[in-house]
Amino acid sequence: MKSTLAASALTVLGTGVASAQTFETRAGQAFMVDAETGTILFSKDADKLVPPASLAKLMTMEVVFHNLKTGQNALDDMFHVSENAWRTGGTNSGGSTMFAKLNSQIRLEDLIQGVVIQSANDGCIVIAEGMAGSEENFAALMNERARAIGLEKSVFKNSTGLPAEGQLVTMRELAQLAMHIWREYPDRYGYYSQRDFTWNKIKQRNRNPLLAMDIGADGMKTGFTEESGYAIVGSVNRDGKRLFVAMSGMASDKERAVESRKLLEWGLRAFRKLPVFAEGEMVGEASVYGGTKSTVALKAGGPVSLFVPVANRDKLVARIEYQGPVRAPVETGAPIGKLRVWLGDTLSQETPLFAAESIGTGTLQQRAMDAAGELMLGWVP
Repeated sequence: MKSTLAASALTVLGTGVASAQTFETRAGQAFMVDAETGTILFSKDADKLVPPASLAKLMTMEVVFHNLKTGQNALDDMFHVSENAWRTGGTNSGGSTMFAKLNSQIRLEDLIQGVVIQSANDGCIVIAEGMAGSEENFAALMNERARAIGLEKSVFKNSTGLPAEGQLVTMRELAQLAMHIWREYPDRYGYYSQRDFTWNKIKQRNRNPLLAMDIGADGMKTGFTEESGYAIVGSVNRDGKRLFVAMSGMASDKERAVESRKLLEWGLRAFRKLPVFAEGEMVGEASVYGGTKSTVALKAGGPVSLFVPVANRDKLVARIEYQGPVRAPVETGAPIGKLRVWLGDTLSQETPLFAAESIGTGTLQQRAMDAAGELMLGWVP
């Protein structure tokens, strides 16, 4: 069921007909979100499942950072370089490597930097085998953590992102994963802005092209597969805005650099932050069935802000949606529905809404009137 917003928000958000996004990109799939408000600024085929390539290493690092945070591992832990890691991800493999020597021991912190900065496949496999006994077991941990943090569609088959049947991700969920890493592991996020890493007397530069562009970029990862093309997950922090972008399906590394920069700069330039509701302010109302009142006031869990277009604000459409009428009694703080905002055809933001007051059970007469209304209006409580 849909409800009307409070009048103060209607003038801000509008209720016009949604129109298409004004930005275009050569990327086959793309997703951009503001980290502070959760506002989705751009979405193009963002839920299509595609091979992740090295972007899978973001999930590998989430498992590592989670283990460090929970005390299951420490940065000084030593990990063994097996023949599998050496052959599959090492010097002769033809892929990204930190040139780990067979049967050597490597500190976990060095492995982290090798994976984050050098995109080292051998480093990923060493971590996977050291933490879980095998790549297969580690992939199970990756999927377990993915579901725990809310990734519903993405499936991981190995720690490297090397081609594997059924290993697929979406750009929406990769951006969600990137934001999760930034929020949950602030003491580890700095690895992604490190420009280079020297290990075993070999210096390699960070492959993220955004870091050298002077646009406020501070992470995260690039990838490539023959099937899905060039891909990137990136983040910028500039002018009080932090944006995350995930893009795939580009034709070259040059196109990847150009398109990701264009999208991020458009996001920084074309939107401004707009407070919509103060903390505790009524957002709207929901109908109540069988209560002492016919409606219940709704509020968010805190202040609500959006990033809105600098021009063409009529592209925004906002509604309150809930299953109702809501049955009495209603307790203060009970979850009722969501404030949903669209930017063109894109669902831009969802904010949970809660009862701002308690509504008791109505008298027999009030309940009889609501029952009559149910019959006449077709309510489905």
